[in-house]
Amino acid sequence: MNCFYVIADTKIEDKHEYFKYEKLLILSGFSFEKFLNCAENGYLYVDFDARTGHNHGTKFRLRQDKLPSLYEQVNVIE
Repeated sequence: MNCFYVIADTKIEDKHEYFKYEKLLILSGFSFEKFLNCAENGYLYVDFDARTGHNHGTKFRLRQDKLPSLYEQVNVIE
């Protein structure tokens, strides 16, 4: 699985949101081993999103700055 991760600054002027793209990360080679390492290092959380009357299911959440840690190859384009 490949993933593109864009890092951008944002600002709002006159009720319009603008983006300044700073960096693009091309992530490839998802690693389940690295996924487990993130869990062991405390970067990964389990979110039990069950509410009264509506269940959104269980999901994994990862600290935003740790997404590249899940992949074998990380190519940065600035």
